[in-house]
Amino acid sequence: MTAGARAAGRGLGRLLALSGALAAWPGGAGAQGFPPKPPRPTPLSPARYPPFQQTTLANGLELVIIEHHAQPVVSVTLSFRAGAIYDPPGKDGLATLVAELLTKGTEARSAEQIAASIEGAGGSLAAGADDDFLTISADALGDQLELVFDLLGDVTLHSRFAEGELALARTRALSALALELSEPAAVAHRLFAREIYGRNPYGKSATRESYQAITREDVTQFAAQRLRPRGALLVVAGDVTESQVRALVERAFGTWRGAPPPSPALPAPPTKPATDILLVHRPGSAQATIVLGNTTTGPGDPGYFAARIATQALGGGADSRLFMILRERKGWTYGAYASLTRYRGMGYWTATAAVRTEVTDSALGELLRQVERIRTETIPDSELTAVKGFLVGSFPLTVETPGQIATQVATAKLLGLGDDYLRLYRERLSAVTARQAEAAAARLYRRQALTIVVVGDAAVLYDRLKPLAPVRLVDLDGTALAPDALQPRAAPVALNKRVVVARRDSFSILANGNPVGTLVAVVAGGGDSLVYTEHTEIPLASVTQHTRVVLDTATLAVRAVEQTGVVRGMHLDVRLTYAGGRVRGHASTPQADGTLKALDIDTTLAPGTIDGEALNVLLPALPLEPGKTITLNVFTAGDATTRVLTLKVGAPESVTVPAGTFAAWRLDVTGGQTPLVIHVSTAAPRRTVKTEPVGTSLQFVLVH
Repeated sequence: MTAGARAAGRGLGRLLALSGALAAWPGGAGAQGFPPKPPRPTPLSPARYPPFQQTTLANGLELVIIEHHAQPVVSVTLSFRAGAIYDPPGKDGLATLVAELLTKGTEARSAEQIAASIEGAGGSLAAGADDDFLTISADALGDQLELVFDLLGDVTLHSRFAEGELALARTRALSALALELSEPAAVAHRLFAREIYGRNPYGKSATRESYQAITREDVTQFAAQRLRPRGALLVVAGDVTESQVRALVERAFGTWRGAPPPSPALPAPPTKPATDILLVHRPGSAQATIVLGNTTTGPGDPGYFAARIATQALGGGADSRLFMILRERKGWTYGAYASLTRYRGMGYWTATAAVRTEVTDSALGELLRQVERIRTETIPDSELTAVKGFLVGSFPLTVETPGQIATQVATAKLLGLGDDYLRLYRERLSAVTARQAEAAAARLYRRQALTIVVVGDAAVLYDRLKPLAPVRLVDLDGTALAPDALQPRAAPVALNKRVVVARRDSFSILANGNPVGTLVAVVAGGGDSLVYTEHTEIPLASVTQHTRVVLDTATLAVRAVEQTGVVRGMHLDVRLTYAGGRVRGHASTPQADGTLKALDIDTTLAPGTIDGEALNVLLPALPLEPGKTITLNVFTAGDATTRVLTLKVGAPESVTVPAGTFAAWRLDVTGGQTPLVIHVSTAAPRRTVKTEPVGTSLQFVLVH
């Protein structure tokens, strides 16, 4: 017998022995079944926190040192009361920009040198701002603590806030904002915060206008006023000693002095008389996002632990009521959740779900029923045990590393939760009774005064939601809409044919800022016709496309459209003629599912309808004025339908592309398959200088 055969024989013998043992075991294959009761849970092990020392330095900086020698790493956080609620009026987003710029260059180091220093030591250095606090955080190996404090002191006290870095940070913020506003959930939460907080600064959100209004002087003044030692919190956790930390703190911050201005009293959130629905119109949306809830209490409310239990039972995870009913039982959503948020001021709670448009009213009705149940019915013992078991059992996983410990301690200190908050956290959760959880839910979840925000296609949802609660209608910016605006009607638009001139424009197609293709657009004239051609190449996506549009020189009406090309191996072929109020022809267009859709087209069109392929050449000819809304009937050959596109014209912005810097109108285009942001130059000859499909990483930028 070979060695391999002997090994195989031994393996088979072990398998047979194991099978026999399992068969003999009372719960195994040879038994009648599993034990009727689960084993009793093991006793709760105490959470052992490393000892920590805390003191307030002469300059007012509060210092917390947590010695944790299990791992050779260190985590440091320095937090200030300098979050978004301190942004001046009209400058929302300032705290966020200040935080980003802190690590983008000091008097002694460039941004690249800062990054190279900390990354070369295997660490990280970053800063960020939430609603209440601005925090600078650093992580590194324990033997790099001196470098950490050297960098931390440098970025805190000597940041340059260079004009060029501010411009880059603003650009990144605007890109992130555009992506955020393309997400229904983000829009819902922005408008929800505005609804529940009103004039209170917790309801504010950054906008394009507020980011554009921020100057370097605003940045330097905010940092000088709010990033002061008195009232700030420095937490050092990890493989350190108290004497070591104190020496480094003294060297980095010993001469630092000053206090921030007194925090102004925050206006009270509005009192809501009754539950209602804010319906946010997102034309054509296949899903609806629901957010409902209300403001709650301050962070130190003694009923927090009972409310935490109730919220977990309602929607804290995959075994919660909302998830099990709306997803598992009804199949309406991928997930439905509830959560509590604590601020230094008044917090809030929410229940959320994203559902198919056609079941939005049913899903919202079920959400409201479950909120009422958690308020008025005692949680069964088995459910209460499971909820507490999860929260109590998972808590130690959040305080395993120095970074986690520093974060937890900093949060407790900054919110004023008391020195014993973390030590007694599990015991306080374990002590909550079913009656206490019910009472907390009844007190905090104001069923008769809820704020409900629904983002979806209001043309479908408006009448369906009215039986549940009064409905107010707004657009994606939060501007009030009348119900008749849900069915926009486009009329012919007067076009300025003088701005459509012979030209050749070349565009680079970018994905995540990297070139992936090209688009060349040419306008040529002769006689009674203008000819617009467009050639697109995206090699990585296997796209080659050529478009030819013939327009009437006198009216700019479309006469004919031809489009050919190859998309992912499928041949595109569109040939249309426009005459006498009709469009006729044939279209074979590749679909997203990999199929080819072929249509014979013979359709009557409303006066003024334009072909979608002519949109680029006609945009500059529209009557563009800041604040104006233009509606267009646009025919799309791919599905032989006419859509109403809505173009909102914003104030001119400075837009920099490879071809130069242009003053350009911003056009927000909705109603098509994908929302677009298009910038058209204000100066003659008007040109499209930048196009961005919202919610994607793509950009079309003018090169020359």
